[in-house]
Amino acid sequence: MNSTANDVRYLTFALGKGRLANKTLELLEKIGITCEEMKDKESRKLIFVNEEQKLKFFLAKASDVPTYVEYGAADIGVVGSDTIMEENRKVYEVLDLGFGKCRMCVCGPASAKELLQHHEMIRVASKYPKIAKDYFYNQKHQTVDIIKLNGSVELGPIVDLSDVIVDIVETGSTLKENGLEVLEVICPLSARMIVNQVSLKMEADRIRNLLQALKEEL
Repeated sequence: MNSTANDVRYLTFALGKGRLANKTLELLEKIGITCEEMKDKESRKLIFVNEEQKLKFFLAKASDVPTYVEYGAADIGVVGSDTIMEENRKVYEVLDLGFGKCRMCVCGPASAKELLQHHEMIRVASKYPKIAKDYFYNQKHQTVDIIKLNGSVELGPIVDLSDVIVDIVETGSTLKENGLEVLEVICPLSARMIVNQVSLKMEADRIRNLLQALKEEL
């Protein structure tokens, strides 16, 4: 039996909510991929469909995007490289989209710089315990006590909870206002496209064409 267009399975995108999703949709529009339903800000829908192009989109909390992609609930995800590193899921990172640029840094008061030169035990507060641990243990070979925080990590050194913090830095103005500074840069960050490992085999042509079109646009 010949397969018809109706048999084409949907390609599903999971996008990190907020600025990242907006920038991604703008970029997709440039290569002819649109989803009018998503432009309706009043919509209570969770899944948005483009029937014509056989595409589905949904918005998710950034930290959940790699999980949806690993388990195949989404074929493709767009999320910051900080989230990919922290979540450490089995996904293929296929493209650096170049926006959402910032840096993962070790920050603290200027006086804490001294603590990073020696291999003494220090306390590190972060929303990214896995990244912090990997950096201090595997790159600096410094034993640290890592404290996971979910809110404003800058408070850590100010209230003496920690000596330093590991956090994302865009402009550094919040640090400056609170008497903190960048002490070490761990790595640059930006928005990345990730793909489910099975989808990359099953939908190789569609995904390859999509990546090619995006690369030409970037």
